[in-house]
Amino acid sequence: MIGRRLLPFLVICASLALSSHAIAQQQHAADGVNLNDEGLPQYSTFSLCAIDPVTGQSGASVTTRVPFVGRAVPHVRAGVGAVCTQASTVVEYGPRGLDLLAKGVEPQDVLQQLLASDEGRESRQVGVIDMKGRSAAHTGTGNNAWAGSRQGRNYTVQANIMVGPEVVEAVASTFEASEGTGMPLAERMILAMEAGHAKGGDKRWGLLQSAAIKIADPNDPGRGGDFITLVIEVGENAEPVAELKRIYYTTGRRLGYRSFSRVDGADVIELKRMLHGAGYWRKALAAFPEAPASINTPKMQELRKTDQAQYDKIATETRRASADYTREYSQFDEETIAAVDKFRAEHNLNFQGNPAGLVDARLIDALRSAYYAKRKAARVP
Repeated sequence: MIGRRLLPFLVICASLALSSHAIAQQQHAADGVNLNDEGLPQYSTFSLCAIDPVTGQSGASVTTRVPFVGRAVPHVRAGVGAVCTQASTVVEYGPRGLDLLAKGVEPQDVLQQLLASDEGRESRQVGVIDMKGRSAAHTGTGNNAWAGSRQGRNYTVQANIMVGPEVVEAVASTFEASEGTGMPLAERMILAMEAGHAKGGDKRWGLLQSAAIKIADPNDPGRGGDFITLVIEVGENAEPVAELKRIYYTTGRRLGYRSFSRVDGADVIELKRMLHGAGYWRKALAAFPEAPASINTPKMQELRKTDQAQYDKIATETRRASADYTREYSQFDEETIAAVDKFRAEHNLNFQGNPAGLVDARLIDALRSAYYAKRKAARVP
């Protein structure tokens, strides 16, 4: 029989032993992710690698319930393709995979070469796509359920520790639905990721979350001269994909980043383009004019080195044309307000108290759907 004085001591010892066991069972890596029994970090993720054969862009997007995913998973290179390396992530597979793609190695063979001597390959997940639209993915047998991938026209989506296959299906079907609309690759990818996140995404609710997207474009050197034209990293956020989308629309001044009535700017040009495409603004205009070409292109930069006088002449003409274009198409004028009001009226978007020419979330969603539906219908043979 245990004495009353000894019993509390034994209870405390037992509690400490259980606490020590729990701590041992819940070890984490430096970035906060759980470690398995072998001490390996267990990242759960869904990602998308894709290309746009029209623009030549390649992209990689990802979200997970671990902070700062953008520094490890997505990798892109202009004119080469994209790689996402996840699960028990081997970051080096990103640049090594792109090096192999640059040499003309097909995605499936890229995976074989990367994983051939990897003793931990059954805990890895890797997606690869090249600029021909060929794609492949590896999901090791050691990935926790649900884990899998899907490849389609110009994309591959892969996931592990998901609520179910519906996440991958949502990403894939949303990306496929936007094909042929003329929507930018980054926007198509973000909306696809949003659809996957809406289905539940990573099933480990409550942990830190992050998201990222990278886009490479061989026709745009970007700010760093590396032809990476877009990088958005949401290091930690309760709704990382929504924040990714907000940052994309806001920093790009894309239509939808603000509600407005009488303003001017790049988003007004986009508004007019969509109103025209939907048949509500200057119907007589055969096609909406494109903005004058940028002087920040590889060709122009080369001309600057070889013929400064010719470069200065073209640059001056381009700046003048750009100013004229902005003056003509970026003004939210009476003509555009009338077009907005007509669209709102015909789509049951008028509500008491709305000012004339109100461009808000309701109008943007309806107009975007109408515009892209007409674009897509026009491309059907």
